[in-house]
Amino acid sequence: MAAKQAEQALVQQWRDMLALHARTHCELDRVLHEHRLCASDFEVLDILAEGSVRNGRAYRIQQISERVHLTQSALSRLIARLEREGLVDRDACPEDRRGVRVSLTAKGRALHDEVLPVQRAVLARMLAT
Repeated sequence: MAAKQAEQALVQQWRDMLALHARTHCELDRVLHEHRLCASDFEVLDILAEGSVRNGRAYRIQQISERVHLTQSALSRLIARLEREGLVDRDACPEDRRGVRVSLTAKGRALHDEVLPVQRAVLARMLAT
């Protein structure tokens, strides 16, 4: 009986976590829409901004895909759209001709800086315990 209750508690904890993630993601999408972004767009911009601040470098697409929850093809489409909007640049990776590196443009950095407090406020509100 105790094992069954522990299992049910574990499953409920998992479902609660999924529900919190879904609510937070939806709220991020809603507020970021005003800036013509979705949560995944901002997450990529945030990763790129973080990398350029830490070491002034671009990320390979593979490195980004390890940190966002998107398929490789979805991430490639997202990056292509951000590039069309002038927010990121894609360049060939000099150490591996098959690789592609992505970096923020000045426009992408400005948008990231503008939206960062909005995204962080949503996280603080939604994840407050």
